[in-house]
Amino acid sequence: MDHAAAAPLIDPFARPITYLRVSVTDRCDFRCVYCMAEHMQFLPKAELLTLEELDRLCTTFIGLGVRKLRITGGEPLVRRGIMGFFRNISRHLGDGLDELTLTTNGSQLGRFATELVDCGVRRVNVSLDTLDADKFARITRWGRLQQVLDGISKAQEAGLRVKINAVALKGVNDDELFDLVTWCGDQGHDLTFIEVMPMGDLGNEDRLDQYWPLSDLRNQLATRYSLVDLAERTGGPARYVRLNETGQKIGFITPLTHNFCESCNRVRVTCTGELYMCLGQEDRADLRAPLRSSEEDQPLRDAIRAAIARKPKGHDFDYSRQTVSGQMTRHMSHTGG
Repeated sequence: MDHAAAAPLIDPFARPITYLRVSVTDRCDFRCVYCMAEHMQFLPKAELLTLEELDRLCTTFIGLGVRKLRITGGEPLVRRGIMGFFRNISRHLGDGLDELTLTTNGSQLGRFATELVDCGVRRVNVSLDTLDADKFARITRWGRLQQVLDGISKAQEAGLRVKINAVALKGVNDDELFDLVTWCGDQGHDLTFIEVMPMGDLGNEDRLDQYWPLSDLRNQLATRYSLVDLAERTGGPARYVRLNETGQKIGFITPLTHNFCESCNRVRVTCTGELYMCLGQEDRADLRAPLRSSEEDQPLRDAIRAAIARKPKGHDFDYSRQTVSGQMTRHMSHTGG
Protein backbone atom coordinates (compact mmCIF):
# COMPACT_ATOMS: atom_id res chain seq x y z
CA MET A 1 0.00 0.00 0.00
CA ASP A 2 1.24 3.48 -0.81
CA HIS A 3 1.64 5.29 2.50
CA ALA A 4 3.48 8.19 0.92
CA ALA A 5 0.22 9.63 -0.35
CA ALA A 6 -0.59 11.30 2.92
CA ALA A 7 0.74 12.65 6.17
CA PRO A 8 -1.08 11.25 9.22
CA LEU A 9 -4.34 12.73 10.44
CA ILE A 10 -3.87 15.15 13.36
CA ASP A 11 -6.84 17.02 14.81
CA PRO A 12 -6.79 20.67 16.01
CA PHE A 13 -5.86 19.54 19.53
CA ALA A 14 -2.77 17.60 18.38
CA ARG A 15 -4.49 14.21 18.76
CA PRO A 16 -3.49 11.68 16.07
CA ILE A 17 -6.52 9.90 14.57
CA THR A 18 -5.52 6.24 14.50
CA TYR A 19 -8.82 4.46 15.28
CA LEU A 20 -11.76 4.23 12.89
CA ARG A 21 -15.14 2.74 13.71
CA VAL A 22 -17.20 1.95 10.63
CA SER A 23 -20.87 1.01 10.65
CA VAL A 24 -21.64 -1.35 7.79
CA THR A 25 -25.41 -1.45 8.31
CA ASP A 26 -28.14 0.22 10.35
CA ARG A 27 -30.03 -3.08 10.51
CA CYS A 28 -30.02 -5.46 13.43
CA ASP A 29 -31.75 -8.66 14.46
CA PHE A 30 -32.33 -7.18 17.94
CA ARG A 31 -34.18 -4.03 18.97
CA CYS A 32 -32.38 -3.06 22.17
CA VAL A 33 -34.37 -0.47 24.07
CA TYR A 34 -31.48 2.00 24.49
CA CYS A 35 -30.33 1.68 20.88
CA MET A 36 -33.33 1.76 18.53
CA ALA A 37 -37.08 1.89 18.34
CA GLU A 38 -38.97 -1.41 18.13
CA HIS A 39 -40.39 -0.57 14.72
CA MET A 40 -37.40 1.07 13.09
CA GLN A 41 -37.58 2.69 9.68
CA PHE A 42 -34.37 1.41 8.13
CA LEU A 43 -32.53 3.25 5.40
CA PRO A 44 -33.13 2.56 1.70
CA LYS A 45 -30.41 0.32 0.31
CA ALA A 46 -29.27 2.96 -2.20
CA GLU A 47 -28.26 5.25 0.67
CA LEU A 48 -25.90 2.69 2.18
CA LEU A 49 -22.32 2.45 1.06
CA THR A 50 -21.67 -0.68 -0.95
CA LEU A 51 -19.14 -3.14 0.44
CA GLU A 52 -16.74 -2.01 -2.29
CA GLU A 53 -17.20 1.61 -1.23
CA LEU A 54 -16.65 0.66 2.40
CA ASP A 55 -13.43 -1.10 1.42
CA ARG A 56 -12.21 1.93 -0.51
CA LEU A 57 -13.11 4.26 2.34
CA CYS A 58 -11.36 2.13 4.98
CA THR A 59 -8.32 1.73 2.73
CA THR A 60 -8.10 5.51 2.36
CA PHE A 61 -8.22 5.98 6.14
CA ILE A 62 -5.53 3.35 6.62
CA GLY A 63 -3.39 5.26 4.13
CA LEU A 64 -3.92 8.32 6.36
CA GLY A 65 -2.60 6.59 9.45
CA VAL A 66 -5.52 4.64 10.91
CA ARG A 67 -4.08 1.59 12.71
CA LYS A 68 -7.19 0.10 14.26
CA LEU A 69 -10.44 -0.64 12.43
CA ARG A 70 -13.58 -1.66 14.27
CA ILE A 71 -16.60 -2.82 12.27
CA THR A 72 -19.95 -2.01 13.87
CA GLY A 73 -23.65 -1.68 13.00
CA GLY A 74 -26.55 -2.17 13.71
CA GLU A 75 -25.38 -5.75 13.80
CA PRO A 76 -22.50 -6.01 11.31
CA LEU A 77 -22.84 -9.75 10.81
CA VAL A 78 -26.37 -9.47 9.39
CA ARG A 79 -25.13 -7.56 6.34
CA ARG A 80 -25.21 -9.77 3.27
CA GLY A 81 -21.69 -10.51 2.00
CA ILE A 82 -19.97 -9.04 5.05
CA MET A 83 -17.42 -11.85 5.31
CA GLY A 84 -16.19 -10.96 1.82
CA PHE A 85 -15.56 -7.45 3.14
CA PHE A 86 -13.60 -8.84 6.12
CA ARG A 87 -11.55 -11.07 3.84
CA ASN A 88 -10.71 -8.18 1.53
CA ILE A 89 -9.90 -5.58 4.18
CA SER A 90 -7.67 -8.06 6.06
CA ARG A 91 -5.06 -7.55 3.30
CA HIS A 92 -4.00 -4.42 5.20
CA LEU A 93 -3.12 -6.28 8.41
CA GLY A 94 0.63 -5.95 8.88
CA ASP A 95 0.71 -3.33 6.12
CA GLY A 96 -0.61 -0.24 7.88
CA LEU A 97 -3.36 -1.86 9.91
CA ASP A 98 -2.54 -3.29 13.35
CA GLU A 99 -5.97 -4.58 14.28
CA LEU A 100 -9.23 -5.55 12.60
CA THR A 101 -12.07 -6.19 15.00
CA LEU A 102 -15.81 -5.83 15.46
CA THR A 103 -18.56 -5.16 17.96
CA THR A 104 -21.46 -7.59 17.76
CA ASN A 105 -24.57 -8.65 19.66
CA GLY A 106 -23.27 -12.23 19.41
CA SER A 107 -26.31 -13.65 17.64
CA GLN A 108 -24.36 -14.64 14.51
CA LEU A 109 -21.03 -15.57 16.09
CA GLY A 110 -21.85 -19.26 15.93
CA ARG A 111 -22.00 -18.98 12.14
CA PHE A 112 -19.01 -16.75 11.53
CA ALA A 113 -16.47 -17.14 14.35
CA THR A 114 -14.10 -19.49 12.49
CA GLU A 115 -14.21 -17.39 9.34
CA LEU A 116 -13.52 -14.21 11.32
CA VAL A 117 -10.39 -15.81 12.74
CA ASP A 118 -9.35 -16.80 9.22
CA CYS A 119 -9.71 -13.12 8.26
CA GLY A 120 -7.27 -12.04 10.96
CA VAL A 121 -9.78 -10.97 13.61
CA ARG A 122 -8.35 -11.83 17.03
CA ARG A 123 -10.86 -10.35 19.44
CA VAL A 124 -14.47 -9.22 19.43
CA ASN A 125 -16.63 -7.10 21.69
CA VAL A 126 -20.00 -8.65 22.50
CA SER A 127 -22.81 -6.49 23.86
CA LEU A 128 -24.45 -8.36 26.73
CA ASP A 129 -26.31 -6.52 29.50
CA THR A 130 -27.83 -9.39 31.45
CA LEU A 131 -27.54 -13.13 32.09
CA ASP A 132 -31.25 -13.44 32.81
CA ALA A 133 -33.10 -14.86 29.79
CA ASP A 134 -36.38 -13.04 30.48
CA LYS A 135 -34.65 -9.75 31.13
CA PHE A 136 -32.54 -10.26 28.00
CA ALA A 137 -35.72 -10.69 25.97
CA ARG A 138 -37.13 -7.47 27.42
CA ILE A 139 -33.96 -5.44 26.76
CA THR A 140 -33.36 -6.74 23.24
CA ARG A 141 -37.07 -7.22 22.42
CA TRP A 142 -36.23 -9.80 19.75
CA GLY A 143 -33.15 -11.57 21.12
CA ARG A 144 -32.61 -14.98 22.70
CA LEU A 145 -29.95 -15.20 25.39
CA GLN A 146 -28.99 -18.82 24.71
CA GLN A 147 -28.20 -18.04 21.07
CA VAL A 148 -25.77 -15.34 22.20
CA LEU A 149 -24.16 -17.52 24.88
CA ASP A 150 -23.72 -20.31 22.32
CA GLY A 151 -22.16 -17.82 19.91
CA ILE A 152 -19.73 -16.63 22.56
CA SER A 153 -18.72 -20.23 23.24
CA LYS A 154 -18.15 -20.83 19.52
CA ALA A 155 -16.04 -17.67 19.35
CA GLN A 156 -13.85 -18.90 22.19
CA GLU A 157 -13.50 -22.32 20.58
CA ALA A 158 -12.40 -20.64 17.35
CA GLY A 159 -9.69 -18.74 19.25
CA LEU A 160 -11.31 -15.32 19.50
CA ARG A 161 -10.76 -13.28 22.62
CA VAL A 162 -14.16 -12.03 23.84
CA LYS A 163 -14.76 -8.82 25.74
CA ILE A 164 -18.22 -8.28 27.16
CA ASN A 165 -19.73 -4.78 26.97
CA ALA A 166 -22.59 -4.18 29.41
CA VAL A 167 -24.63 -0.99 29.46
CA ALA A 168 -25.27 -0.03 33.09
CA LEU A 169 -29.03 0.37 33.52
CA LYS A 170 -30.47 1.35 36.89
CA GLY A 171 -33.48 -0.73 37.76
CA VAL A 172 -32.64 -3.18 34.99
CA ASN A 173 -29.28 -4.88 35.56
CA ASP A 174 -27.95 -3.14 38.67
CA ASP A 175 -28.88 -6.25 40.67
CA GLU A 176 -26.63 -8.38 38.42
CA LEU A 177 -23.36 -6.55 38.94
CA PHE A 178 -21.61 -9.35 40.81
CA ASP A 179 -23.22 -12.08 38.69
CA LEU A 180 -21.81 -10.49 35.53
CA VAL A 181 -18.37 -10.05 37.09
CA THR A 182 -18.30 -13.63 38.36
CA TRP A 183 -19.51 -15.09 35.05
CA CYS A 184 -16.95 -13.15 33.03
CA GLY A 185 -14.23 -14.22 35.43
CA ASP A 186 -15.23 -17.88 35.18
CA GLN A 187 -15.39 -17.67 31.36
CA GLY A 188 -12.16 -15.73 30.96
CA HIS A 189 -13.79 -12.64 29.45
CA ASP A 190 -12.79 -9.08 30.16
CA LEU A 191 -15.77 -6.91 31.05
CA THR A 192 -16.49 -3.25 30.34
CA PHE A 193 -19.40 -1.28 31.74
CA ILE A 194 -20.82 1.63 29.73
CA GLU A 195 -22.99 4.49 30.95
CA VAL A 196 -26.23 4.79 29.00
CA MET A 197 -26.02 7.70 26.56
CA PRO A 198 -28.73 10.21 25.62
CA MET A 199 -29.14 9.18 21.99
CA GLY A 200 -32.19 8.54 19.85
CA ASP A 201 -35.89 8.79 20.60
CA LEU A 202 -36.32 8.92 24.36
CA GLY A 203 -40.07 8.56 24.12
CA ASN A 204 -40.04 4.80 24.63
CA GLU A 205 -37.47 4.65 27.42
CA ASP A 206 -36.60 7.23 30.05
CA ARG A 207 -32.82 7.43 29.98
CA LEU A 208 -32.73 9.64 33.05
CA ASP A 209 -34.47 6.99 35.15
CA GLN A 210 -32.14 4.31 33.77
CA TYR A 211 -28.94 6.29 34.25
CA TRP A 212 -26.62 4.44 36.63
CA PRO A 213 -23.40 6.42 37.17
CA LEU A 214 -20.37 4.18 36.92
CA SER A 215 -18.91 5.96 39.92
CA ASP A 216 -21.71 4.32 41.93
CA LEU A 217 -21.14 0.98 40.21
CA ARG A 218 -17.43 1.17 40.98
CA ASN A 219 -18.12 1.95 44.65
CA GLN A 220 -20.39 -1.09 44.77
CA LEU A 221 -17.64 -3.27 43.27
CA ALA A 222 -15.24 -1.96 45.91
CA THR A 223 -17.40 -3.42 48.68
CA ARG A 224 -16.36 -6.90 47.54
CA TYR A 225 -13.10 -6.47 45.64
CA SER A 226 -9.87 -4.50 45.91
CA LEU A 227 -9.67 -2.33 42.78
CA VAL A 228 -6.30 -1.35 41.32
CA ASP A 229 -6.29 1.36 38.66
CA LEU A 230 -4.43 0.41 35.49
CA ALA A 231 -2.61 2.85 33.23
CA GLU A 232 -3.38 0.63 30.26
CA ARG A 233 -5.43 1.87 27.30
CA THR A 234 -6.62 -0.20 24.36
CA GLY A 235 -7.11 2.65 21.91
CA GLY A 236 -10.65 3.32 23.06
CA PRO A 237 -12.34 5.37 25.78
CA ALA A 238 -12.31 2.79 28.58
CA ARG A 239 -10.41 3.18 31.82
CA TYR A 240 -9.46 -0.09 33.49
CA VAL A 241 -9.05 -1.56 36.96
CA ARG A 242 -7.87 -4.97 38.06
CA LEU A 243 -9.73 -6.91 40.73
CA ASN A 244 -7.02 -8.13 43.10
CA GLU A 245 -8.97 -11.12 44.27
CA THR A 246 -9.60 -12.60 40.81
CA GLY A 247 -7.08 -10.89 38.53
CA GLN A 248 -9.92 -9.76 36.24
CA LYS A 249 -9.73 -6.60 34.19
CA ILE A 250 -12.83 -4.38 34.37
CA GLY A 251 -13.33 -1.37 32.11
CA PHE A 252 -15.44 1.73 32.60
CA ILE A 253 -16.66 3.91 29.72
CA THR A 254 -18.00 7.06 31.32
CA PRO A 255 -19.16 9.66 28.81
CA LEU A 256 -21.21 11.38 31.50
CA THR A 257 -19.54 11.13 34.90
CA HIS A 258 -16.05 11.55 33.45
CA ASN A 259 -15.64 12.24 29.79
CA PHE A 260 -12.63 10.75 28.02
CA CYS A 261 -12.17 13.35 25.33
CA GLU A 262 -8.62 14.46 26.10
CA SER A 263 -7.20 11.24 24.66
CA CYS A 264 -9.72 10.76 21.84
CA ASN A 265 -8.02 9.18 18.83
CA ARG A 266 -11.10 7.97 16.94
CA VAL A 267 -13.76 8.93 14.48
CA ARG A 268 -16.84 7.13 13.20
CA VAL A 269 -18.28 6.59 9.76
CA THR A 270 -21.92 5.65 9.38
CA CYS A 271 -23.25 3.11 6.91
CA THR A 272 -24.28 6.02 4.67
CA GLY A 273 -20.80 7.52 4.61
CA GLU A 274 -21.26 10.29 7.16
CA LEU A 275 -18.11 10.95 9.15
CA TYR A 276 -18.78 11.92 12.76
CA MET A 277 -15.75 13.46 14.38
CA CYS A 278 -17.37 13.09 17.82
CA LEU A 279 -20.05 10.65 18.98
CA GLY A 280 -21.57 13.37 21.14
CA GLN A 281 -21.78 16.15 18.56
CA GLU A 282 -24.00 16.54 15.51
CA ASP A 283 -21.28 17.92 13.22
CA ARG A 284 -20.55 15.51 10.39
CA ALA A 285 -19.00 15.34 6.95
CA ASP A 286 -20.38 13.64 3.85
CA LEU A 287 -17.85 11.13 2.49
CA ARG A 288 -20.32 9.35 0.24
CA ALA A 289 -20.37 12.24 -2.25
CA PRO A 290 -16.59 12.27 -2.91
CA LEU A 291 -16.60 8.47 -2.96
CA ARG A 292 -19.23 8.40 -5.68
CA SER A 293 -18.21 11.49 -7.63
CA SER A 294 -14.69 10.44 -8.48
CA GLU A 295 -12.69 7.28 -9.00
CA GLU A 296 -9.69 9.19 -7.70
CA ASP A 297 -9.07 9.07 -3.95
CA GLN A 298 -7.77 12.63 -3.58
CA PRO A 299 -11.23 14.24 -3.20
CA LEU A 300 -12.01 11.68 -0.50
CA ARG A 301 -8.72 12.37 1.29
CA ASP A 302 -9.39 16.11 1.09
CA ALA A 303 -12.88 15.65 2.58
CA ILE A 304 -11.49 13.54 5.42
CA ARG A 305 -8.76 16.09 6.22
CA ALA A 306 -11.24 18.98 6.17
CA ALA A 307 -13.48 17.09 8.60
CA ILE A 308 -10.67 16.18 11.00
CA ALA A 309 -9.74 19.87 11.08
CA ARG A 310 -13.19 20.44 12.65
CA LYS A 311 -12.93 17.70 15.28
CA PRO A 312 -14.09 19.25 18.57
CA LYS A 313 -12.28 19.08 21.87
CA GLY A 314 -15.06 17.01 23.44
CA HIS A 315 -18.73 16.14 23.73
CA ASP A 316 -21.48 17.70 25.80
CA PHE A 317 -23.33 14.74 27.30
CA ASP A 318 -24.60 15.75 30.73
CA TYR A 319 -27.27 14.34 33.05
CA SER A 320 -26.69 16.84 35.82
CA ARG A 321 -29.52 18.94 37.27
CA GLN A 322 -31.93 16.08 36.44
CA THR A 323 -32.15 17.07 32.79
CA VAL A 324 -30.67 15.46 29.71
CA SER A 325 -28.25 17.89 28.09
CA GLY A 326 -26.27 17.40 24.91
CA GLN A 327 -28.80 14.84 23.72
CA MET A 328 -28.33 13.37 20.24
CA THR A 329 -31.43 12.89 18.10
CA ARG A 330 -29.94 10.12 15.98
CA HIS A 331 -30.16 6.51 17.09
CA MET A 332 -27.01 4.77 18.27
CA SER A 333 -27.56 2.14 15.59
CA HIS A 334 -27.17 4.83 12.94
CA THR A 335 -23.75 5.98 14.09
CA GLY A 336 -22.43 2.57 14.99
CA GLY A 337 -21.67 2.83 18.69
